Amino acid sequence: MVAGFFIYNKYLPTMGAYDVIIIGGGLAGLTAALHLKKNGQSVLVLEKHQYPHHKVCGEYVSNEVLPYLEYLDVPLAPYHVAQIDTLQFSLVNGQSITTRLPLGGIGISRYAFDDLLYQKAKSEGVDFIFETVDQVLYENDAFEVTSNMGKGFASSVVLGAYGKRSGLDMHLKREFTQNKSTWLAVKAHYQYPDFTDNLVALHNFRGGYAGLSKTETGAVNFCYLTTYESFKQEKNIDGFNAHVVSQNPFLNRFLREGEPLFDVPLSIAQISFDKKKAIENHVLMCGDSAGLIHPLCGNGMAMAINSAKIAAERVSQFLNDRSYGRIQMEQEYQLAWNDAFRHRLWMGRRLQSLLLNPKMSKWALGAVGRAPWVLNEIIKSTHGNPMAI
Repeated sequence: MVAGFFIYNKYLPTMGAYDVIIIGGGLAGLTAALHLKKNGQSVLVLEKHQYPHHKVCGEYVSNEVLPYLEYLDVPLAPYHVAQIDTLQFSLVNGQSITTRLPLGGIGISRYAFDDLLYQKAKSEGVDFIFETVDQVLYENDAFEVTSNMGKGFASSVVLGAYGKRSGLDMHLKREFTQNKSTWLAVKAHYQYPDFTDNLVALHNFRGGYAGLSKTETGAVNFCYLTTYESFKQEKNIDGFNAHVVSQNPFLNRFLREGEPLFDVPLSIAQISFDKKKAIENHVLMCGDSAGLIHPLCGNGMAMAINSAKIAAERVSQFLNDRSYGRIQMEQEYQLAWNDAFRHRLWMGRRLQSLLLNPKMSKWALGAVGRAPWVLNEIIKSTHGNPMAI
């Protein structure tokens, strides 16, 4: 708790005061909490759902995050995560190319990964409350955060790490919420023994693309992104899988031979790839809340963890150094965030436009076939180097 720190609101009793409140307990929120706690800050994480739980996610993590996870003392070895070093990419007609990944990555479910980080953070003394945040107020250089249960909490800093979309985006009047979002995603786990352990596959279909990769349980994560325009032509997920997704021969075989492990696939709609601000009303946004890279790049999980590190470093300096003011913290966070991710997001938008254009994607695959090194350079452009500590 922060000594002597209190915000008065005659309508709302303040339940507790912290150095930092983190809204959202996904990868960005949990790794930021671990980093800040390691640096001696008091931290509260407000998260909607109890752990463990599944999330719509590609569940592939670039190896660039491994040095940082070691710094945070997060042990992945007991989970027997899949070691992935090969990418397979195919067009709707089944034309495909396979290449080695320059850096590689691991396959781990969000069910396991988020829970691992949560258990670690809880053991280190991070506080958790499982409620939805209704309101964030900034006044007199401090924050008051209100939950849907009427509880109020005070802090010097707030991090927004609540993912792809939230009612808070409307509350904060974020610019991108004014635009209609046309994307939705679907995820399920399958038992499919023929899938190679070290492979991540990206298969195109009309109006979208699907990723396949193994998780720590041996199950294959099947997650796809599609436009609402394409999806609405079918009545449900089963119909869309059968009549649209299965037009790709690789996906056709996977769906015919694979055994679904979820009773019902997970889905999320209104996914926005519009540009977002990394800071809104003095709230530092992390992970997907700050910017969402197109899933075909396979780098969203690593970006979330990296953005948490960038934020936590500057927040710690702000809280420990009186000469380092809020304006400087925010300016440096924005600059560091842009330097780390702006080009990746731009490249992701270009690649997605290319992939969803049948003529251009066929031409591009032919070009890559003639010069395979080009694909490795494209992959590198959407990923970073191993994170320095």
